[in-house]
Amino acid sequence: MLNFLFKKERQIELLIYEYLDTFKLIYESFTNAMNFCFLNETSCENFDFYIKQTHRYENKITDISDEINSMMYSKALIPDSRGDIMALLSEFDIISRLFKDILHMMQVQKLIVPVFLIKETKELIKISVECCELLLRQCMAFFTNTRGIRELLGLIDTNESHCDNIERTIISMIFNSDISWFDKLQLKDLIERIGNISDGAERVSKRINIFSLKRRI
Repeated sequence: MLNFLFKKERQIELLIYEYLDTFKLIYESFTNAMNFCFLNETSCENFDFYIKQTHRYENKITDISDEINSMMYSKALIPDSRGDIMALLSEFDIISRLFKDILHMMQVQKLIVPVFLIKETKELIKISVECCELLLRQCMAFFTNTRGIRELLGLIDTNESHCDNIERTIISMIFNSDISWFDKLQLKDLIERIGNISDGAERVSKRINIFSLKRRI
């Protein structure tokens, strides 16, 4: 139950939960596309399917966000709570677009990750997605006014630092390799975009923590 909303705003509450559920579907679809297809040593005919699925979920989450925004400004919600919620959803939107854009980039540019980078790239994706999973837990703790927000921030911060280290390692491996300069630049761009996932999760996590502290004042 969203304790800081009026009881009559049950519809908004349900929309927020639907939004968070859809965010989970986005990063799950992204993970499937990357691990089961793109980073698999064998070809995967479902890659295009996962790209379309991720795009569809991203469109859905945008529609839900717009609906929540419209309802909030047409209802008598507390202005501070309304602003905090929309700020959070806006940050989630940015991460959602990252998943879609990364897959679209790989599809259009026909990127291929060399075998010597696959292990580290899979690890970067794994930890990045774990950041998003932790972020969802933290967001639910915020909306339900339960404990654990600060602890989850710490876990996300640790994971983000781990992602930074992996990202630097991969980029070093790229430029120490004998692949073409053009391929190096393409792969560097891809790895940096994947790294932006954990950066975004940490940014949202810090904002949730601030909003949580504001509520206690």
